[in-house]
Amino acid sequence: MTFSIAARDGGRFGMAVSSSSPAVAARCLHLRPGIGAAASQNVTDPRLGGRMLDRLAVHGDAGRALKEVGADATDLDYRQLTAIGATGPAAWFSGEQTLGTHGAAVGPNSVAAGNMLVDRGLPAVMVEAFESATGELEQRLLAALRAGHDAGGEEGPVHSAGLAVVADVEWRVTDLRVDWAEDPIDRLTEAVEVWLPQRDDYVRRGLNPATAPSYGVPGDL
Repeated sequence: MTFSIAARDGGRFGMAVSSSSPAVAARCLHLRPGIGAAASQNVTDPRLGGRMLDRLAVHGDAGRALKEVGADATDLDYRQLTAIGATGPAAWFSGEQTLGTHGAAVGPNSVAAGNMLVDRGLPAVMVEAFESATGELEQRLLAALRAGHDAGGEEGPVHSAGLAVVADVEWRVTDLRVDWAEDPIDRLTEAVEVWLPQRDDYVRRGLNPATAPSYGVPGDL
């Protein structure tokens, strides 16, 4: 019930996802600065995302990370996993119980996967859109998510979407979610447009508040 993309760009890692289920980004997206990105979806086990990142932190090999985590995982047939590290190819896995029409695709700096899809080739559309897009990582991820949706997306309507990016600080520099809406990708697009001009200022507020700009909100003297 989900389609997603994970990607790297100049030392940053990011992910975008949409689903007919509520709050999909809260369960499926896993990122770690300097290490990589990993998704657990379909019948989701959120524990697997962190475990894949733990293995990536040890050796940096996405394919090996999936195999190592899968060797110890229970009910792996129900899981759909993706991972990408700082170098080397991305990797994916779809268990035999993955729902409906499903597929995955890998690009030079991205990996997309989905289930309950209109078409098995939809992840390849997302990868192509990401790899050919320009702009900030958030904008490229959003372009991929939009391309997947416009190519048919899921069999039914989507109701949630999310996008997150990590860079060279310890927290997510972007972490935007639409947990339930009739048009979640449109609303996520609006949130990205509002957020991006302010993103770096909020990083500065964490690192060096004395130099951070004020936004002149009520009560801010």
